[in-house]
Amino acid sequence: MNVQTDLQLPKPEPLLGRRGWAAFLAALIVVGAVAPALHLWMPAGSALHLSDYLLGLLGKFMCYAIVALAIDLIWGYTGILSLGHGLFFALGGYVMGMYLMREAAGPGALPAFMGFLDWKELPWHWALSGSFTATVLLVLVVPGVVAGVFGYFAFRSRIKGVYFSIITQALTYAAMLLFFRNETGFGGNNGFTGFKTLLGHSINAPAMRVLLFAASGLALLGCLLLARWLTLAKYGRVLQAVRDAESRTMFCGYDPLPYKLSIWVISAMMCGLAGALYVPQVGIINPSEMSVGNSIEMAVWTAVGGRASLVGPIIGAFAVNGGKSWLTMAAPESWLYVLGALFIGVTLFMPGGLIRLPGQLRQWRDRRRAQAAPAARPNAAVSRQPSGARA
Repeated sequence: MNVQTDLQLPKPEPLLGRRGWAAFLAALIVVGAVAPALHLWMPAGSALHLSDYLLGLLGKFMCYAIVALAIDLIWGYTGILSLGHGLFFALGGYVMGMYLMREAAGPGALPAFMGFLDWKELPWHWALSGSFTATVLLVLVVPGVVAGVFGYFAFRSRIKGVYFSIITQALTYAAMLLFFRNETGFGGNNGFTGFKTLLGHSINAPAMRVLLFAASGLALLGCLLLARWLTLAKYGRVLQAVRDAESRTMFCGYDPLPYKLSIWVISAMMCGLAGALYVPQVGIINPSEMSVGNSIEMAVWTAVGGRASLVGPIIGAFAVNGGKSWLTMAAPESWLYVLGALFIGVTLFMPGGLIRLPGQLRQWRDRRRAQAAPAARPNAAVSRQPSGARA
Protein backbone atom coordinates (compact mmCIF):
# COMPACT_ATOMS: atom_id res chain seq x y z
CA MET A 1 0.00 0.00 0.00
CA ASN A 2 1.50 3.26 -1.13
CA VAL A 3 0.89 6.24 1.08
CA GLN A 4 1.40 9.58 -0.57
CA THR A 5 2.31 12.49 1.62
CA ASP A 6 2.49 16.08 0.55
CA LEU A 7 5.75 17.68 1.53
CA GLN A 8 5.05 21.17 2.78
CA LEU A 9 8.01 23.42 2.14
CA PRO A 10 8.34 26.51 4.29
CA LYS A 11 7.24 29.69 2.63
CA PRO A 12 10.06 32.04 1.68
CA GLU A 13 10.53 34.83 4.15
CA PRO A 14 9.47 38.23 2.80
CA LEU A 15 12.13 40.80 2.05
CA LEU A 16 10.74 42.98 4.83
CA GLY A 17 7.80 42.56 7.17
CA ARG A 18 5.05 45.10 7.69
CA ARG A 19 7.02 46.92 10.37
CA GLY A 20 10.17 46.67 8.28
CA TRP A 21 8.56 48.33 5.27
CA ALA A 22 7.05 51.00 7.50
CA ALA A 23 10.48 51.78 8.97
CA PHE A 24 12.03 51.72 5.50
CA LEU A 25 9.48 54.17 4.10
CA ALA A 26 9.87 56.41 7.15
CA ALA A 27 13.65 56.50 6.63
CA LEU A 28 13.11 57.20 2.93
CA ILE A 29 10.85 60.14 3.74
CA VAL A 30 13.31 61.53 6.29
CA VAL A 31 16.25 61.28 3.90
CA GLY A 32 14.45 62.45 0.79
CA ALA A 33 12.07 65.09 2.13
CA VAL A 34 12.25 65.98 5.82
CA ALA A 35 15.99 66.59 6.17
CA PRO A 36 16.27 68.60 2.91
CA ALA A 37 13.28 70.72 3.92
CA LEU A 38 14.73 71.43 7.37
CA HIS A 39 18.01 72.48 5.78
CA LEU A 40 16.75 74.55 2.84
CA TRP A 41 13.52 76.10 4.06
CA MET A 42 13.88 76.53 7.80
CA PRO A 43 15.54 79.83 8.80
CA ALA A 44 19.01 79.55 10.30
CA GLY A 45 17.81 80.82 13.68
CA SER A 46 15.07 78.23 14.01
CA ALA A 47 15.44 75.30 16.40
CA LEU A 48 14.31 73.00 13.55
CA HIS A 49 16.96 74.21 11.13
CA LEU A 50 19.41 71.51 10.02
CA SER A 51 22.78 73.25 9.83
CA ASP A 52 25.46 72.70 7.19
CA TYR A 53 27.66 71.02 9.77
CA LEU A 54 24.99 68.60 10.98
CA LEU A 55 23.85 67.80 7.43
CA GLY A 56 27.40 66.96 6.39
CA LEU A 57 28.01 64.99 9.58
CA LEU A 58 24.91 62.83 9.08
CA GLY A 59 25.82 62.31 5.42
CA LYS A 60 29.27 61.14 6.49
CA PHE A 61 27.75 58.79 9.08
CA MET A 62 25.53 57.23 6.40
CA CYS A 63 28.62 56.53 4.28
CA TYR A 64 30.22 54.86 7.29
CA ALA A 65 27.03 52.84 7.80
CA ILE A 66 27.34 51.44 4.27
CA VAL A 67 30.86 50.28 5.13
CA ALA A 68 29.66 48.65 8.36
CA LEU A 69 26.90 46.89 6.43
CA ALA A 70 29.44 45.64 3.89
CA ILE A 71 31.65 44.26 6.65
CA ASP A 72 28.62 42.55 8.20
CA LEU A 73 28.08 40.60 4.98
CA ILE A 74 31.63 39.28 4.95
CA TRP A 75 32.17 38.92 8.72
CA GLY A 76 28.74 38.45 10.27
CA TYR A 77 27.28 36.17 7.60
CA THR A 78 30.39 34.50 6.15
CA GLY A 79 32.71 34.44 9.15
CA ILE A 80 35.61 36.23 7.44
CA LEU A 81 37.06 39.09 9.49
CA SER A 82 38.57 41.71 7.21
CA LEU A 83 40.85 44.38 8.65
CA GLY A 84 41.46 45.97 5.27
CA HIS A 85 38.15 47.37 4.09
CA GLY A 86 39.55 50.86 4.48
CA LEU A 87 41.43 50.18 1.24
CA PHE A 88 38.23 49.65 -0.77
CA PHE A 89 36.61 52.68 0.84
CA ALA A 90 39.63 54.82 -0.08
CA LEU A 91 39.79 53.47 -3.65
CA GLY A 92 36.22 54.58 -4.29
CA GLY A 93 37.08 57.94 -2.76
CA TYR A 94 40.18 58.35 -4.91
CA VAL A 95 38.26 57.56 -8.10
CA MET A 96 35.72 60.27 -7.26
CA GLY A 97 38.51 62.60 -6.16
CA MET A 98 40.24 62.26 -9.53
CA TYR A 99 37.07 63.40 -11.29
CA LEU A 100 36.62 66.33 -8.91
CA MET A 101 40.25 67.40 -9.40
CA ARG A 102 39.80 67.38 -13.17
CA GLU A 103 36.70 69.55 -12.82
CA ALA A 104 38.50 71.95 -10.50
CA ALA A 105 41.40 72.30 -12.96
CA GLY A 106 39.15 73.08 -15.92
CA PRO A 107 39.07 71.70 -19.47
CA GLY A 108 42.46 70.61 -20.79
CA ALA A 109 44.34 71.66 -17.63
CA LEU A 110 46.26 69.49 -15.21
CA PRO A 111 45.34 69.27 -11.52
CA ALA A 112 47.19 71.77 -9.36
CA PHE A 113 49.48 69.27 -7.64
CA MET A 114 50.71 67.99 -11.03
CA GLY A 115 51.74 71.51 -11.99
CA PHE A 116 53.67 71.76 -8.74
CA LEU A 117 55.50 68.53 -9.64
CA ASP A 118 56.19 69.92 -13.16
CA TRP A 119 54.22 67.18 -14.89
CA LYS A 120 53.33 67.84 -18.53
CA GLU A 121 50.59 65.29 -19.08
CA LEU A 122 48.16 63.11 -17.22
CA PRO A 123 49.28 59.63 -16.13
CA TRP A 124 47.64 56.72 -17.93
CA HIS A 125 45.39 55.84 -15.00
CA TRP A 126 43.78 59.29 -15.21
CA ALA A 127 42.54 58.61 -18.75
CA LEU A 128 38.85 58.20 -17.83
CA SER A 129 38.79 60.64 -14.93
CA GLY A 130 37.20 63.40 -17.02
CA SER A 131 33.97 61.43 -17.54
CA PHE A 132 31.37 61.31 -14.78
CA THR A 133 29.77 58.17 -16.26
CA ALA A 134 33.12 56.38 -16.32
CA THR A 135 33.81 57.59 -12.78
CA VAL A 136 30.56 56.10 -11.48
CA LEU A 137 31.44 52.76 -13.07
CA LEU A 138 35.04 52.81 -11.85
CA VAL A 139 33.90 53.57 -8.31
CA LEU A 140 32.50 50.03 -8.30
CA VAL A 141 34.87 48.32 -10.74
CA VAL A 142 38.22 49.33 -9.22
CA PRO A 143 37.52 48.09 -5.65
CA GLY A 144 35.78 45.05 -7.11
CA VAL A 145 38.75 44.07 -9.31
CA VAL A 146 41.29 44.60 -6.53
CA ALA A 147 39.15 42.56 -4.12
CA GLY A 148 38.55 39.88 -6.75
CA VAL A 149 42.23 39.34 -7.54
CA PHE A 150 43.28 39.36 -3.90
CA GLY A 151 40.35 37.22 -2.77
CA TYR A 152 40.80 34.61 -5.49
CA PHE A 153 44.35 33.77 -4.47
CA ALA A 154 43.63 34.06 -0.75
CA PHE A 155 40.51 31.87 -0.75
CA ARG A 156 41.92 29.38 -3.22
CA SER A 157 44.88 28.93 -0.87
CA ARG A 158 42.43 28.20 1.98
CA ILE A 159 43.70 31.14 4.04
CA LYS A 160 41.25 31.84 6.82
CA GLY A 161 40.89 33.06 10.37
CA VAL A 162 43.46 35.38 11.89
CA TYR A 163 45.87 34.75 9.02
CA PHE A 164 43.43 36.21 6.54
CA SER A 165 42.86 39.23 8.79
CA ILE A 166 46.60 39.87 9.01
CA ILE A 167 47.00 39.62 5.23
CA THR A 168 44.22 42.15 4.66
CA GLN A 169 46.01 44.48 7.07
CA ALA A 170 49.24 44.04 5.14
CA LEU A 171 47.50 44.72 1.82
CA THR A 172 45.97 47.94 3.13
CA TYR A 173 49.25 49.12 4.63
CA ALA A 174 51.16 48.40 1.41
CA ALA A 175 48.57 50.35 -0.61
CA MET A 176 48.83 53.29 1.82
CA LEU A 177 52.61 53.42 1.36
CA LEU A 178 52.16 53.29 -2.41
CA PHE A 179 49.68 56.18 -2.44
CA PHE A 180 52.01 58.27 -0.28
CA ARG A 181 54.53 58.39 -3.13
CA ASN A 182 54.29 61.48 -5.35
CA GLU A 183 55.27 59.64 -8.53
CA THR A 184 52.14 57.48 -8.43
CA GLY A 185 49.98 60.47 -9.40
CA PHE A 186 47.67 60.43 -6.38
CA GLY A 187 48.79 63.63 -4.70
CA GLY A 188 51.21 62.08 -2.22
CA ASN A 189 50.57 62.59 1.47
CA ASN A 190 48.29 65.59 0.76
CA GLY A 191 45.98 63.55 -1.45
CA PHE A 192 43.21 65.40 -3.28
CA THR A 193 41.52 68.53 -2.00
CA GLY A 194 40.35 71.92 -3.21
CA PHE A 195 37.23 70.56 -4.93
CA LYS A 196 35.06 73.26 -6.44
CA THR A 197 32.29 71.79 -8.58
CA LEU A 198 30.43 68.57 -9.25
CA LEU A 199 28.78 68.26 -12.66
CA GLY A 200 29.31 71.99 -13.12
CA HIS A 201 27.56 73.00 -9.88
CA SER A 202 29.29 74.41 -6.81
CA ILE A 203 30.04 71.63 -4.37
CA ASN A 204 29.40 73.98 -1.43
CA ALA A 205 25.97 75.15 -2.62
CA PRO A 206 23.09 74.22 -0.27
CA ALA A 207 21.27 72.32 -3.02
CA MET A 208 24.38 70.24 -3.79
CA ARG A 209 24.90 69.46 -0.10
CA VAL A 210 21.33 68.26 0.15
CA LEU A 211 21.73 66.21 -3.03
CA LEU A 212 24.83 64.48 -1.68
CA PHE A 213 23.09 63.86 1.65
CA ALA A 214 20.06 62.35 -0.07
CA ALA A 215 22.27 60.25 -2.37
CA SER A 216 24.09 58.86 0.67
CA GLY A 217 20.80 58.00 2.36
CA LEU A 218 19.34 56.36 -0.74
CA ALA A 219 22.55 54.40 -1.26
CA LEU A 220 22.40 53.16 2.34
CA LEU A 221 18.78 52.07 2.00
CA GLY A 222 19.51 50.41 -1.35
CA CYS A 223 22.49 48.51 0.08
CA LEU A 224 20.34 47.42 3.03
CA LEU A 225 17.70 45.97 0.70
CA LEU A 226 20.40 44.26 -1.38
CA ALA A 227 22.00 42.76 1.71
CA ARG A 228 18.62 41.62 3.02
CA TRP A 229 17.79 39.95 -0.31
CA LEU A 230 21.17 38.21 -0.47
CA THR A 231 20.97 36.85 3.08
CA LEU A 232 17.39 35.58 2.72
CA ALA A 233 18.09 33.72 -0.52
CA LYS A 234 19.69 30.29 -0.83
CA TYR A 235 22.93 32.14 -1.48
CA GLY A 236 22.78 33.64 2.01
CA ARG A 237 22.05 30.28 3.63
CA VAL A 238 25.12 28.80 1.97
CA LEU A 239 27.20 31.73 3.24
CA GLN A 240 26.03 31.04 6.78
CA ALA A 241 26.76 27.33 6.33
CA VAL A 242 30.30 28.24 5.25
CA ARG A 243 30.61 30.41 8.34
CA ASP A 244 29.39 27.72 10.74
CA ALA A 245 30.95 24.59 9.20
CA GLU A 246 32.90 25.06 5.98
CA SER A 247 34.09 21.44 5.83
CA ARG A 248 30.56 20.06 6.17
CA THR A 249 29.38 22.47 3.49
CA MET A 250 32.01 21.07 1.14
CA PHE A 251 30.91 17.50 1.97
CA CYS A 252 27.36 18.51 0.99
CA GLY A 253 28.60 19.35 -2.51
CA TYR A 254 29.07 23.13 -2.27
CA ASP A 255 32.33 24.73 -3.29
CA PRO A 256 32.92 27.60 -0.83
CA LEU A 257 35.29 29.48 -3.16
CA PRO A 258 32.72 31.15 -5.47
CA TYR A 259 30.48 32.05 -2.53
CA LYS A 260 33.27 33.57 -0.45
CA LEU A 261 34.80 35.35 -3.43
CA SER A 262 31.53 36.81 -4.68
CA ILE A 263 30.42 38.18 -1.30
CA TRP A 264 33.93 39.55 -0.77
CA VAL A 265 33.73 41.43 -4.07
CA ILE A 266 30.20 42.70 -3.35
CA SER A 267 31.36 43.93 0.04
CA ALA A 268 34.31 45.76 -1.53
CA MET A 269 32.10 47.42 -4.13
CA MET A 270 29.74 48.67 -1.43
CA CYS A 271 32.73 50.22 0.34
CA GLY A 272 33.83 51.86 -2.90
CA LEU A 273 30.38 53.40 -3.31
CA ALA A 274 30.53 54.71 0.25
CA GLY A 275 33.95 56.24 -0.35
CA ALA A 276 32.77 57.99 -3.51
CA LEU A 277 29.86 59.60 -1.65
CA TYR A 278 32.07 60.48 1.31
CA VAL A 279 34.72 62.50 -0.55
CA PRO A 280 32.54 65.34 -1.95
CA GLN A 281 30.98 65.85 1.47
CA VAL A 282 34.23 66.11 3.45
CA GLY A 283 36.25 67.79 0.69
CA ILE A 284 39.42 65.71 0.92
CA ILE A 285 40.84 62.23 0.36
CA ASN A 286 44.36 61.17 1.29
CA PRO A 287 46.26 57.95 2.08
CA SER A 288 45.42 58.16 5.78
CA GLU A 289 41.99 56.73 4.91
CA MET A 290 43.84 53.47 4.19
CA SER A 291 45.48 53.33 7.61
CA VAL A 292 45.23 50.10 9.54
CA GLY A 293 43.57 51.92 12.42
CA ASN A 294 40.72 53.10 10.23
CA SER A 295 40.05 49.57 8.99
CA ILE A 296 40.02 48.22 12.53
CA GLU A 297 37.61 50.96 13.56
CA MET A 298 35.28 49.91 10.73
CA ALA A 299 35.17 46.39 12.16
CA VAL A 300 34.38 47.88 15.58
CA TRP A 301 31.28 49.59 14.14
CA THR A 302 29.94 46.21 13.06
CA ALA A 303 30.82 44.50 16.34
CA VAL A 304 29.24 47.22 18.47
CA GLY A 305 26.04 47.24 16.44
CA GLY A 306 25.71 43.47 16.22
CA ARG A 307 27.00 41.05 13.62
CA ALA A 308 24.69 39.11 11.29
CA SER A 309 21.81 41.51 11.83
CA LEU A 310 22.19 44.09 8.98
CA VAL A 311 20.48 46.86 10.95
CA GLY A 312 22.86 46.45 13.89
CA PRO A 313 26.00 47.61 12.02
CA ILE A 314 24.13 50.71 10.85
CA ILE A 315 23.27 51.50 14.47
CA GLY A 316 26.86 50.79 15.47
CA ALA A 317 28.28 53.13 12.83
CA PHE A 318 26.06 56.00 13.99
CA ALA A 319 26.66 55.30 17.69
CA VAL A 320 30.44 54.96 17.55
CA ASN A 321 31.00 57.89 15.20
CA GLY A 322 28.55 60.05 17.13
CA GLY A 323 30.50 59.33 20.28
CA LYS A 324 33.75 59.97 18.45
CA SER A 325 32.57 63.36 17.19
CA TRP A 326 31.67 64.44 20.71
CA LEU A 327 34.64 62.92 22.52
CA THR A 328 37.29 64.19 20.09
CA MET A 329 36.13 67.71 20.94
CA ALA A 330 35.71 67.15 24.68
CA ALA A 331 38.77 64.94 25.32
CA PRO A 332 40.60 64.18 22.05
CA GLU A 333 43.48 62.31 23.73
CA SER A 334 41.06 59.77 25.25
CA TRP A 335 39.31 58.54 22.11
CA LEU A 336 41.61 55.62 21.24
CA TYR A 337 41.45 54.32 24.82
CA VAL A 338 37.66 54.56 24.78
CA LEU A 339 37.49 52.79 21.41
CA GLY A 340 39.68 49.93 22.67
CA ALA A 341 37.69 49.59 25.88
CA LEU A 342 34.46 49.65 23.89
CA PHE A 343 35.59 46.81 21.64
CA ILE A 344 36.73 44.70 24.61
CA GLY A 345 33.54 45.42 26.53
CA VAL A 346 31.31 44.47 23.61
CA THR A 347 33.26 41.27 23.03
CA LEU A 348 33.05 40.18 26.67
CA PHE A 349 29.66 41.46 27.82
CA MET A 350 27.60 42.22 24.68
CA PRO A 351 28.55 39.63 22.04
CA GLY A 352 25.27 40.31 20.24
CA GLY A 353 25.90 44.04 20.02
CA LEU A 354 23.50 46.90 20.64
CA ILE A 355 20.80 45.41 18.41
CA ARG A 356 20.47 42.36 20.68
CA LEU A 357 21.02 44.16 23.98
CA PRO A 358 17.29 44.31 24.93
CA GLY A 359 16.95 40.56 24.42
CA GLN A 360 20.14 39.94 26.38
CA LEU A 361 18.81 42.04 29.27
CA ARG A 362 15.52 40.10 29.25
CA GLN A 363 17.42 36.80 29.38
CA TRP A 364 19.51 38.10 32.28
CA ARG A 365 16.35 39.18 34.13
CA ASP A 366 14.62 35.82 33.55
CA ARG A 367 17.71 33.95 34.68
CA ARG A 368 17.85 35.98 37.90
CA ARG A 369 14.18 35.27 38.57
CA ALA A 370 14.69 31.55 37.92
CA GLN A 371 17.62 31.46 40.36
CA ALA A 372 15.65 33.34 43.01
CA ALA A 373 12.53 31.13 42.74
CA PRO A 374 13.96 27.89 44.31
CA ALA A 375 15.28 29.83 47.30
CA ALA A 376 11.87 31.37 47.92
CA ARG A 377 9.89 28.08 47.80
CA PRO A 378 11.26 26.47 51.05
CA ASN A 379 10.57 29.64 53.01
CA ALA A 380 7.04 29.73 51.68
CA ALA A 381 6.50 26.04 52.60
CA VAL A 382 7.71 26.58 56.17
CA SER A 383 5.45 29.55 56.63
CA ARG A 384 2.40 27.47 55.57
CA GLN A 385 3.03 24.66 58.14
CA PRO A 386 0.66 24.59 61.20
CA SER A 387 2.17 25.56 64.53
CA GLY A 388 1.68 22.03 65.97
CA ALA A 389 3.70 20.46 63.18
CA ARG A 390 6.65 22.73 63.98
CA ALA A 391 6.63 21.65 67.58
